Amino acid sequence: MLEHLTKETFKEKVFNFELNKEWKYEGSKPCLIDFYADWCGPCKMVAPILDELQAEYGDSLHIYKVNTEDQQELAGMFGVQSIPSLLFVPVDGQPQMAMGALPKATFEQAIAEVLKVEKPA
Repeated sequence: MLEHLTKETFKEKVFNFELNKEWKYEGSKPCLIDFYADWCGPCKMVAPILDELQAEYGDSLHIYKVNTEDQQELAGMFGVQSIPSLLFVPVDGQPQMAMGALPKATFEQAIAEVLKVEKPA
């Protein structure tokens, strides 16, 4: 089961935007954040893919979910206008946002290229 982030857990695990003006990732492993809403059809299509990816990649990355209805401040901070929006956060470097319901192969490619995480054998 993927972890749902609130403003408080987001500050602990991803980025403490109240302390830092510049991007500073707080995590030790790369992560992928799914900005979604319960009423969003494409979000429901992405959800099982993210569950599969978390199972397949295991401890090599975190996959988090942010409900844009509950966490409007987080969604606004990243300029989320359409959902699903997926934020790929490498340990070093800037995060990259992707929009829309992506196929699994596209997730795997972005995880390899942006997050520099190879799928375990």
